[in-house]
Order: sequence, then structure tokens, then C-alpha cells
Amino acid sequence: MKTEFTLLEQTYQLLRYPAENQHISWQAWDAADEYLIEYVEQNMADRLDLNIFIYNDDFGALGVWFAHRSPLWISDSYVAHKALALNLERNNIPNNQVTMHDSLYQPDVNADIVLIKLPKTLALLEQQLIDLQKCVTPQTKIIATGKANAIQKSTLALFEKHLGLTTTSLAKKKARLIFCQYDGSKASSSPYPTKWKTDGSQFTVHNLANVFSRQQLDIGARVLLAHLPEANHKKVVDLGCGNGVLGLHILQQSPQAQIVFVDESFMAIASAKLNIEQNMPEKLSQCEFIVSNCLDEYPQSGDQHDKSTEQVDIVLCNPPFHQQNTITDHIALQMFRDSKRVLKRGGELRVVGNRHLDYPQTIKRLFGHYKTLASDRKFSILSAIKK
Repeated sequence: MKTEFTLLEQTYQLLRYPAENQHISWQAWDAADEYLIEYVEQNMADRLDLNIFIYNDDFGALGVWFAHRSPLWISDSYVAHKALALNLERNNIPNNQVTMHDSLYQPDVNADIVLIKLPKTLALLEQQLIDLQKCVTPQTKIIATGKANAIQKSTLALFEKHLGLTTTSLAKKKARLIFCQYDGSKASSSPYPTKWKTDGSQFTVHNLANVFSRQQLDIGARVLLAHLPEANHKKVVDLGCGNGVLGLHILQQSPQAQIVFVDESFMAIASAKLNIEQNMPEKLSQCEFIVSNCLDEYPQSGDQHDKSTEQVDIVLCNPPFHQQNTITDHIALQMFRDSKRVLKRGGELRVVGNRHLDYPQTIKRLFGHYKTLASDRKFSILSAIKK
């Protein structure tokens, strides 16, 4: 992995997180980061007393670069938070130089400069632009950046709708800048969380802006819902839980189950908790909600022979195969490894995945075996028991 980030005669050491799982060709910054940094340094370098807000910094490149200006840094990704902390440490920058918050945070001071890395999800961008209405003025410099082919008319329309006059730069290295000026009159109400009914209308599912499959039940989850394990009096981890729909159905089917909802998105975990509160408030005490990269934050022991952390009976998993905009299988692999670590002997990992992915052989290498419980033209449901 390329780690030396050199720009404008400055050099930083930057890693993606988790570093050990990244491909050798990847790096922790891109041309959009470079374009944004160059513009700010060439046009606003003389004012160090300005309040800078940074949104959606994938792996901390912007946070590290502007750390000397004590920015407010906001991201919905737990992995991005960990990456920023790692990269501040690698470059001997005190952690408190950057004030980090999750995407549920509403700033209580006005920004002089807002720097936005365009997120993959337009809904998250819309929510952030609505949030900014409370903390920008017509004098605030609002600059966004992203891949040129990701900046569509719909993207610019969101800036126009919620903030004001919007223009774009020329493309450079396939990246582009967006410039926006708040007109002082916008006061949008948020359309989030969105809501929809599950099949049979037994649940109303609430989804904050950055939740995967925010508008409907995703196909993989639908397949897995038809093959949920019996879980009464068992501890179940809904790993990569999204809005928590799998855990909701487990609690309906097995009322005495304990559910641990885990996701790397702060909005996903907030949505999962909201869905329990709104649909099954009496079950809230049976639930735990953890923001984590896979199961990094699930209780564990440093001693590989210590069995006290092997507490889980079942792990349900519908793995993602993207990290930010990169297609990858390393997240699924870590999910499977972490599942084996926390499962009791005799505990089960149950996975739904696209048939073209190499999950069967990966699970077989880790567990020594696997069983196909069901399959159709697109998905398979795999089961592995920890021996």
C-alpha cells in the first residue's frame, strides 16, 4: 500500500484502516482530496483563525492535513474515525488537534469554511446539507469534492435546494470541486428517517439517511429472513445490522433471544435502536448496540486460549463488499474470522451472500466445513458450526 502522501512540499504518512487488510495498490487519499487541499491552500492559507468543518473524510487525509487549524471533523463511518486517529498518531499530531464527531452531531457554532468529501449516498449528503443550514452564513465558504463522474445534476440540485447558488470547477485528474454559497433563506425539514412496512406490515422500519437499503428490504436480507435460526434463550449477533431488520424478526420469532446489533455506521446503529424502540420497546433490555469495525469492539481477551469471550450462539451476517467506493472482500473475511472468535463451541455462523462470491471456500478454510441451507439463482445461505 502506498503510504507517503506528498503535496505542496509537505509529506505525511497515511494508512487506510485496518491497514493489515488493505490491497497493496490502495492508498488513503485520492485526487479529490488533493484538489480540495490545493484549492484551500492557494486561496485561504492566510487565515488560521477560521472555523473549519470537514465532512466524510474517508481515511483521515483531510483531517491530518488541516489538523494545525483545529477543524471540526464529522463522519458516519467508525472505520474513518479509526483511520483518522491512526494517521494523526503516525504523523505525531496530538489527537485533540481535531475534534471528531459522528454524523448525528449538530454543530453549535458557525463555520467559516466547510469542506465536504461527497459521500457515496446522496441521502447522507442531503441530511448534511440540511444540518449545515443551522451553522453556515452567506459568508461561509462551502467547498465539496469528489470524482468528476460522481458529480451529477442531482448532486448539484441538492446544494441548490438546501443551501444556495452552486457552481463547479474544471475537472482535474478526474476530480472536480463544487462551490456553494448559502443564501440565508433556506430552512429545509429533513425527510429522514424514512419509513416502510415489512411484508405483512408487522413492523414499521425507520431508516436514517446513511442506512444501506434505506427505502426497502434488500434482497439478501429478504432471502435470509426466510431461513432464520431458532434462537430462544440464545445470544445472537446481527453483524452489519443496518436498520436491524434481521434482529427484529429474530425477536419476533424467538422472544427470549438476546440480540447484539453491530455496524460500522453510526446512523445504522441509531436506526436499529430506533426500530426496537418503535416496534418492540419491551425487548430493548434484551438488546445491545455497538458501533464497530466488524467485531473489533466486541469484548475480547488478549489470550487466545481464554474461552471467556466465546459468548455467542449465533452470528447472522449479510456482508458488504464495498469499503467507501472500493470493491473488496476483506470486510467479509474479517467478519467471518471475528465470528469464529466470539462463537461458543457449537455456535453457528449463518451467512447470506451472492453466489458469485467465494464465501463457501473462505468459510470452509476458517471453520473446516460449511453447509448450504438454501440457494436461488442469485444468493446462497451458508452455515458453519464452530467445532
